[in-house]
Amino acid sequence: MSGPLESQTKLIGDDPRYERYRWQVFFITWLAYAGFYLTRKSFAVAKIELADPAVLGMTKVQLAWIDGAYLTTYAIGQFVWGICGDRFGTRKVILAGMLCSVVTAVAMGASSLVVVLGVLFCIQGLCQSTGWAPLAKNVGNFFSQRERGRVMGLWCTNYALGGFLATTVAGLAADYLGWRYAFWVPAALLLGVWVLFVALQKNRPEDVGLPPIERYHGEREAVLVETEAPSDEPDQSWKVIREVFATRMVWLLGLVYFLLKPTRYLVLFWSPVYINERLGTGAASSGILGSMFELAGPVSVLFGGYMSDKVFGSRRMPMSVISTLGVAVLLLFFDDLPDTRLALGLGFFGIGFLLYIPDSLVSGTAAIDFGTKNGASTASGIINGCGSIGAIAGGTMPGWIERVVGPEVDIWSGIFVGLSISLFIAAGLLLPRWNAVPTVAEGSETPKPKETQ
Repeated sequence: MSGPLESQTKLIGDDPRYERYRWQVFFITWLAYAGFYLTRKSFAVAKIELADPAVLGMTKVQLAWIDGAYLTTYAIGQFVWGICGDRFGTRKVILAGMLCSVVTAVAMGASSLVVVLGVLFCIQGLCQSTGWAPLAKNVGNFFSQRERGRVMGLWCTNYALGGFLATTVAGLAADYLGWRYAFWVPAALLLGVWVLFVALQKNRPEDVGLPPIERYHGEREAVLVETEAPSDEPDQSWKVIREVFATRMVWLLGLVYFLLKPTRYLVLFWSPVYINERLGTGAASSGILGSMFELAGPVSVLFGGYMSDKVFGSRRMPMSVISTLGVAVLLLFFDDLPDTRLALGLGFFGIGFLLYIPDSLVSGTAAIDFGTKNGASTASGIINGCGSIGAIAGGTMPGWIERVVGPEVDIWSGIFVGLSISLFIAAGLLLPRWNAVPTVAEGSETPKPKETQ
């Protein structure tokens, strides 16, 4: 692979109109993905009430079935919508997926049948999977490689902070208004985000008469095939999509994310239940304590993105390896923490801080780097699709294990050890690619920025 961009290449674009569009797109894409979490987290928070015999009396096995069905459609959707994001652009995919998510959440809140909830949550999985890959591509079109670690670090606070806020909103709605409002209130808020997206989002700088980001910043453009020029890999072409599927680094990142994702989704889906069983807290308190995991995310992804740019020269693998090893060690001892709110809150915060670094770098920044901006949606779809297959294990593991060993057996210690082993393997896969960077066309010249209108 070619080396990183020359150190003397600087960000030299300073056009006010260009900068306005860059940060306008950053804001609305950040808000859009954070908004998706509003309707994603509703079911996780509502589980405590849904398990109450006076409500629906759902068992862990039933909850696990529904989570597994959701994660299956979510994984399938990642591959499909990733390709669609590159082929048809971000705007069409996001607007359709977000509106469908709102309608589905309203229907879930109105349902009183376990089967109907399961079917609707499957549909919600397809809706949710429209978000990440097309939006990551959108950011890649407006921000260049040398700044991408820091920018994506800031941008990836959307799913960390969004998850925290969504859990809190759904928990408070469930406690004060009833479990149905854990679906309805987030749906109303997401509809407001949809309206803003219509007004503010743009797919590419070229769509508003501005030059490509590499020309604006005087950088060479990354390519998928080293012998090709950027002009040989046009945006919205099937050729680029095929080349992304043939890129080995993309599939390696997909395998690593497959091993990372079970930990994140077990915490996202089951932390309120785990805390409730250990401390006896209610829906709101359990949800808020569990969301310490997500609260750590904004600090984590900012730190990881900054370090990958400034300390490791826009290489994403070093920080991913270091932090993955850290969370693997923490999980080995997690179930031995004291049964106090402080200990469990800090424990989940620690997991979040360490895990969100490789999660954001692998699924976000590296996906755009190695997929290139023209193939970023497909690459993100592949990587996140593989991760979502792994997430099925994390989302369903407690229910299936309890079904095998019985409800009287403590299942959590073994689960945390298993997750730790998975993370050790992920770090080992990334270690040989410590210095990996995207390919640039051999012999290509750094483009000179031209003035914008």
